Amino acid sequence: MKTYGHFIHGKEIPASTGETFTSLAPMTGEILGHAARGTEADVEVVVTSARKGFLYWSSLPPAERERILLKCADQVEAKYEALLNLLIDESGSTIIKAKYEVLYTASVLRTAAGEVRRLYADTLPNEKPHRMSMVVREPVGVVLAISPFNAPLVLLAKMVVFPLGAGNAVIAKPSEETPLIAIEFAKVLHEAGLPDGVFNVVTGFGKEVGEPLAKHSGINGIALTGSTATGVKIGEIAIQSMKRLQLELGGKNPLLVLNDEDINKAAEIAAVGAFTHAGQICMSSARILVEKPNGRAFAEALAKKAKSLQLGDLRNEKTAYGPLINQRALDKVIQHVQAAKDGGAEILTGGDVHDGLIFQPTVIYNPPQSGPSWCEETFGPVASVTECDSFDEMIAIANESDYGLSAGVLTNDLVRGMTAARKIRCGSVHVGAHSFQSDPMAPIGGYGMSGFGRSGGKYSVEHFTELKWISLELGETPRPF
Repeated sequence: MKTYGHFIHGKEIPASTGETFTSLAPMTGEILGHAARGTEADVEVVVTSARKGFLYWSSLPPAERERILLKCADQVEAKYEALLNLLIDESGSTIIKAKYEVLYTASVLRTAAGEVRRLYADTLPNEKPHRMSMVVREPVGVVLAISPFNAPLVLLAKMVVFPLGAGNAVIAKPSEETPLIAIEFAKVLHEAGLPDGVFNVVTGFGKEVGEPLAKHSGINGIALTGSTATGVKIGEIAIQSMKRLQLELGGKNPLLVLNDEDINKAAEIAAVGAFTHAGQICMSSARILVEKPNGRAFAEALAKKAKSLQLGDLRNEKTAYGPLINQRALDKVIQHVQAAKDGGAEILTGGDVHDGLIFQPTVIYNPPQSGPSWCEETFGPVASVTECDSFDEMIAIANESDYGLSAGVLTNDLVRGMTAARKIRCGSVHVGAHSFQSDPMAPIGGYGMSGFGRSGGKYSVEHFTELKWISLELGETPRPF
């Protein structure tokens, strides 16, 4: 059984204590490998490496950083099969989702490479005739990227490569559920020519290594994709030393089905939004609002589609969903569904554990809107459906949430679709589609408890740069004394 070290300064090294922890395949329970269990001593080593890497990387001409990132994209594609298979095993991804992740990661790298040449700033008009003013962008320094288990390759890549494009160095602390794919990704980028210390990975647990990293004075910025609770903790730490912060957190995303939309087509779209990767996606379509009189008919169509979803070998192209990541995640889903039942909701399909960590795709009709299945992020294959009397009520209910990450609007009426898009308070609204959408150039992030800042394209690059005003006196100016 392979033992993985931290990836620091271009090579794998064991934890300072020599301790490891296991990475398990959620589908089978098989031990995939052992990862280094980081501590505060490892934090000092990795920050020292990253500071050295930053000094070198930030001094390179933009064209050289662009060239290296493009080679990294090519190398990801060259290692396609190895990355694909590890993703399937370690995160419980279906092969369809894993293929998407690997190819999207290469696309993210190419997008970041393109942004290297577009770090534009400004020259400013000035009231003083003999002064020239300019604004320049500089990298913030060393960025800590804390990545989740649900899309452990592509979400890590997004948090890493855009700050790299801006000239920063990055230290990754991946989820303890999926440490191996992060190490393999770092090795791939290093093989492509990314210099030592520019991208390091430290594996372990939040309290033991994540928190010391976040607190370290050598860290200048933090990017986190994860739960709102974790985001709040990291935010509290970051503000103590004014670190640059970008948080992509949880969601309880609405999908609006207007009454001009074909019910069966809407059910097909909603099923993808709700049940992809067993609902373990922060942008999944969890709250479905259906305009009167189609509520019941839509819910039954969605239940029919949910029943038809195939479960099987994760490497079979027809397999639609897989396991939850661990027992804690499964217990939470069970509790949310039970609370809905206790509150008088109707379970149209699912509601039970199929086997191991696999929960059946579940459709809840008329859940209590004060209960956890409606208000809290379930992070499982559960879609809650309710009927609304009017378009205005749909908008109002969509906005009755502490979250504001993403939304979808299914309609053939462009005016009402765009009206909904403007009125829904979310970081992204997708007309004609479910709420689970992404694009490497788009700003991903949310309102309210769904986060702070935006990731993707120029928005990530700009977020992890500092603006500096430089003025130049070209002649004599009057002095007050």
